[in-house]
Amino acid sequence: MKRTLLPAALVPCALLATALLALALPDARAQTVALTGVMGARALLVIDGGTPSVLAPGDTRAGVTVVSAGGDTAVIAINGQRQTLRVGESPVRMGAPAGAANGVRVQLTAGSGGHYFGTGQINGASVRFVVDTGASNIVMGVAQAEQLGLDYRAGQREMVSTANGLTQAYRVVLNSVRLGEVEVFNVEGTVVPLGMPVVLLGNSFLGRFQMRQENGLLTLEKRY
Repeated sequence: MKRTLLPAALVPCALLATALLALALPDARAQTVALTGVMGARALLVIDGGTPSVLAPGDTRAGVTVVSAGGDTAVIAINGQRQTLRVGESPVRMGAPAGAANGVRVQLTAGSGGHYFGTGQINGASVRFVVDTGASNIVMGVAQAEQLGLDYRAGQREMVSTANGLTQAYRVVLNSVRLGEVEVFNVEGTVVPLGMPVVLLGNSFLGRFQMRQENGLLTLEKRY
């Protein structure tokens, strides 16, 4: 086997370069992060069960960056993924690069009121969905769009009908939408100036699937 030898004088430099590269690269493993408190604009985070860290917006610890904090919530980012944390909630696991979503089938179980909820991703960031066959697009509020880093104001303006009447909204294109092991690309979304607890998974996503509902189980099979 052929071996490549480095001149003795270069070995320390090579080791140093390797160490610096390891520090520069983002941590690729998944991490658990919990918000245990908010002090003004600073977040008190517990990362991977370690000692609590007080971080201000822009601060980074163990690959976790605080984007904003206030009230009882904080927005963090890991490897480009954003997540909103709330004081007292269970730790979230995020940060590992998502594997290829090559699945063609996903199933959801009906929750309270017969609604189908699921956790997925929009543009790589974790979101909570509820299936809504009455919505033309994927619909989210302004706060959710900002947490996802969407430049929604650059989208096409349109008027949409809500329970409170007509309101101005913004039409956007979402690069990717993932539910379970199924992912679709270039999905139309609508951003409305309303507070919404979950993202409505509408027909711009659902229309790409064959849907079957039976005994409280919703099956989505990808068509294209």
